[in-house]
Order: sequence, then structure tokens, then C-alpha cells
Amino acid sequence: MTPPDRPREAVGRRTTRMATTDEQVRLMTRVARLYHEQGMRQPRIAEELHISQPRVSRLLNQAAKLGIVRTIVVPPDGVFADLEEEIAARFGLRDVVVVDVEGEADAVIPALGAATAVYLETTLMEGDRLGISSWSATLLASVEAMRSRPGGRFLQEAVQLVGGVGDPRVQVQATRLMGRLSDITGAEPVFMSAPGLVASATARDAIVADPKVASVAEAWQRLTLAIVGIGSLEPSPLLRQSGNIFPLDDQAELRALGGVGDVCLHFFDEDGALLDTALNDRVIGISPDVYRAIPRRIGVAGGDRKFAAIRAALLGDWVDVLITDLGVAGRLVGRPGRHQDPPGP
Repeated sequence: MTPPDRPREAVGRRTTRMATTDEQVRLMTRVARLYHEQGMRQPRIAEELHISQPRVSRLLNQAAKLGIVRTIVVPPDGVFADLEEEIAARFGLRDVVVVDVEGEADAVIPALGAATAVYLETTLMEGDRLGISSWSATLLASVEAMRSRPGGRFLQEAVQLVGGVGDPRVQVQATRLMGRLSDITGAEPVFMSAPGLVASATARDAIVADPKVASVAEAWQRLTLAIVGIGSLEPSPLLRQSGNIFPLDDQAELRALGGVGDVCLHFFDEDGALLDTALNDRVIGISPDVYRAIPRRIGVAGGDRKFAAIRAALLGDWVDVLITDLGVAGRLVGRPGRHQDPPGP
């Protein structure tokens, strides 16, 4: 049975709607091409096409929603946005900075320092109170690379997170770190006038009871961000020279317990879990609980030998911002770096 003919007026309405829709899409495309391809400003487009400027804006928004305009971000050489986002998503980080360098620590420290300086210059907020671990060659390179910001003071305090007294021949470097950071930012420097490591828990208790040391502990409670190195079980040359390291017997114990790295002389295993040992009672520095309560914790570390420590620090939530090199970054998500062989089948 042949269906009855549709009323002519219904066919006419449908044709009119189709024509109107086609014209809308055509106009939308025309506006998008003028704006995105020819660089014409919205007032000029409105004048050219004899439509209002608000309508031009609406058409551009609709073009984006319908996929007529697709925005593609093309990172320049040396920027690894997709890799940074993948690491941040996998480990639940606030931010990741991947530096275009890889290899051993000596090769990556200057590049990490420069990148960290730029990161701090662009993210430090007026009124921030910064805690910093002083026995780190990478952090020393970072502060050395920082530039003064116009307008003077923009940090309230710069506070040492770990005891800052060590071998006098090396202590000058830690003191220089704090002094330069304070000069650049206008921050009030808060020094920890005690060693980072002592022989016994009794000695530690006596030192932390001193009013000057206690006042530093109070300053830790006010911190808005911290910047720390991530150490491997093998101490860095700067830390070794400072004298603030565990003796070989203690290092052997940490290794036997599965230790892979530390933050502020608090050692953890490959999953980032804090090692429960009596050694913790000999450290003069911020406690793990107080440290973890700091809103933003920036870890700066790189080099092939530190991979296990960096990965563990991420798994254990010791840092929520990571600045590292391309080689370590690739390994964190299973991507080989430029100078690494791809994983086997």
C-alpha cells in the first residue's frame, strides 16, 4: 500500500529547516576560517559578514563544539608534555617537569638545577614559606641558577629541613645555599644549627630540646612548600663529605631491610614505605608526619643510579611534584630513553 503524500506545507518546512541548518554551518565554517586561518579579528569579521560581534563569538564556540575547529598543541623540541602527564597520572602527582638530559648524576645536575630554578621562579607565590634540604648538590645548583624577581621580597621564610652543621670544609656550601636563596627571594633564613645526624637518640633529644632548635621545628609547621633531593642508599659526594651520613654498619642494616632511598635522611623501601629502625631517632630534622603535611613537596633528582629511589619516593607519596631527567622519566612509565635499549619481549 502506497503511503499518502505528505502535505506540501510539511515538506516545505523541512526543506526550509535544512536550508537554514546548511547556511548556519556554512557561516560557522566561514567565520572559523577567517578567524583561525586568516587571523582576522572578531570585530572585522562582524563588519565583513554583516553580523553582530556577539554572533561571531557564538559561531566560533559552536564550531569548536561541533569539531569544525580542532585545536592541536605541538610541543617544541625539548618539551615532553605527554610524558609528564603520563607520569603525573600514573603516580598521582601534582606536576612533573622532564628535563632534556639523561645519564649519570654529574651530567644531569646542571640541567636539573636550571630547570628547577625556572620552576621556582614561576611558581613561588608571595607569602610562601619554603623548606629546603641543604645537603644536596642538585638543590645547590638550582639556587645558584635562580634570578632575583622584580619587587623584592616574595618569600616569608626559607627554613632548613635537616640539620645544617657538618664538616666545616663542606658546610660553607649548605650555608651558601640558604644565604643565596634568602638574598634572591627576600626570605628570612631559618638555619638549623645542629648536625643532621648524631650518635644516639639521647644526644638527639638533648639537642632538639634547645630553644633555638625548637624554634626551627615550629617553623616547619608553617611551611607551604618544600623542595628536597631524593637520595639513594649510596650517599651523594656532598652528603658524604658533610659527615651527615650513617656509618657503613648502619647502611648495611638499611640495605638488609630493603632500603633504596631517602628524603631528609628518612629511608624507605622500594614501595616508598618508611623503614622502622632505631636510626630514625638519631636524625635531627623534620619528621615524616610533619613533612607529609606540607601542601606542596617538590622532589628534584635524576641520574641512572637514583631511579629506584625516585620511583619509591613517588610510590610512597614523599613528593607530589617531580623534576627529573628524560632517562629516569622514560623508565618510570616503561619508555626507553634515547640511549637505552627498548625492553625485551
